[in-house]
Amino acid sequence: MDLLSLFRQICETMNAHDFFQAKLDFETDSYDVFVSIRDKQNWVVLDVRSPEAYSNEHIPGATLLHHKKMSTETTAHLDKGNLYVTYCDGIGCNASTKGAQKMAALGFQVKELLGGLDWWKRDGYATEGTKKQEGIQCNCD
Repeated sequence: MDLLSLFRQICETMNAHDFFQAKLDFETDSYDVFVSIRDKQNWVVLDVRSPEAYSNEHIPGATLLHHKKMSTETTAHLDKGNLYVTYCDGIGCNASTKGAQKMAALGFQVKELLGGLDWWKRDGYATEGTKKQEGIQCNCD
């Protein structure tokens, strides 16, 4: 069976409930991340951008793990019992998707933060860093 046929078969069998549940299984928003941080849930927020971008501005408490550096070795210290939330600059960048895909391939539970740092700030949540930037500049490289 070719890929297109498989995709069509999946679409024919998936209902709206299953589709939206799948989205919730793999995506999250700023509010849910904020609550997880506030309530000290076992969510770990991963900034998957470059070290320079992280230094400039990031979500408070986020851990830097550049998506290009993810491997068995660089994630060996991480607890697979936690849920990892990846983010990058925003919707014009796919570093968070790359990071989520790599973390999933390494056996971690992972979600992607919708809208990244851009939507986090638009929702009014604070950031940390040395050079908070006005506007959005993709630093995900």
